[in-house]
Amino acid sequence: MSSGTATMTEGGAATIGSEDHRDYVTMSIGSQMFGIPVLNVQDVLGSQQITRVPLAPPEVAGSLNLRGRIVTAIDVRLRLGMPKKEDGKPPMSVVVEHEGELYSLLVDAVGEVLSLNMKDYQRNPPTLNARLREFSDGIYRLNGALLVVLSVGSLLNFGGHKDVA
Repeated sequence: MSSGTATMTEGGAATIGSEDHRDYVTMSIGSQMFGIPVLNVQDVLGSQQITRVPLAPPEVAGSLNLRGRIVTAIDVRLRLGMPKKEDGKPPMSVVVEHEGELYSLLVDAVGEVLSLNMKDYQRNPPTLNARLREFSDGIYRLNGALLVVLSVGSLLNFGGHKDVA
């Protein structure tokens, strides 16, 4: 991590970096790259045993035990309206804290931490998929790839209800 200052983004997410850079944990779902501000991430985990929660929305994969704490697992692929994963590889978990609770965001793969220049940050373009726009704080264009910055608060807002499981 860089030794810069922590600041709050418009969506209330804390970021770390220098005045002109922000640090993001990158992850992928299919061929799309996503980023979450580093200060939102508590842990990154490999495959975990997940217990289904009866009557939960389809995006709630279930719950898992993380060092004695019950953590709600969210299938980000389903939350973003993407098709179910077909390759049989287990998802990775990016554990985030939101409103005092821990959530595991299930993604295909976790990449590296990128420190990105704020001058390269752009608001969501109108051509971005409407479902992605709903959960995105903005984008970065990186050498032919698009990094979509996810809003943890939007991902975890299930119809205005704070409790998802």
